[in-house]
Amino acid sequence: MQKISTFLWFHENAEEAVRFYLDVFKDGRILRTTRYPEVPQEERPPCPPAGTVMTIEFQLFGQNYTALNGGPLFTFNEAISIAVSCQTQEEVDRYWDALTADGGTPVQCGWLRDKYGLTWQIVPAVLIDFMASGDPALCTRVNRAMLKMVKLDIATLQQAAAAA
Repeated sequence: MQKISTFLWFHENAEEAVRFYLDVFKDGRILRTTRYPEVPQEERPPCPPAGTVMTIEFQLFGQNYTALNGGPLFTFNEAISIAVSCQTQEEVDRYWDALTADGGTPVQCGWLRDKYGLTWQIVPAVLIDFMASGDPALCTRVNRAMLKMVKLDIATLQQAAAAA
């Protein structure tokens, strides 16, 4: 078992969300599913009925996550996001299109919110390389280009980096 993993709280659609993420990222699998037990209502806080999915442990690219059907008490916000490092524009486009489909929302600078409310960053690896270059002028040019984008475009970032 992975010592530290990300725990995601969903209202009542954790199973649907996990299947969506497994379809988007392909390199993943469900590890374990737990269900709510039969417990008298007065002995537990409001939660889904006995027998419904409580948690689904799953893995994407070797990273473990747990999805919980915890009810409407908490929702996702941008304070936490999942970053996806992409090598090609095709990969950026594929993840972006899949995660914004059917109710997802583009935000800014490679950020988006999927149809379940979870925030993602779809980031070309080259962007991180440029920003870590140690060249302040290059970082400024690339940052200015990035700030004008919603979905990140590798060719535009490379053009900004090459400009003098």
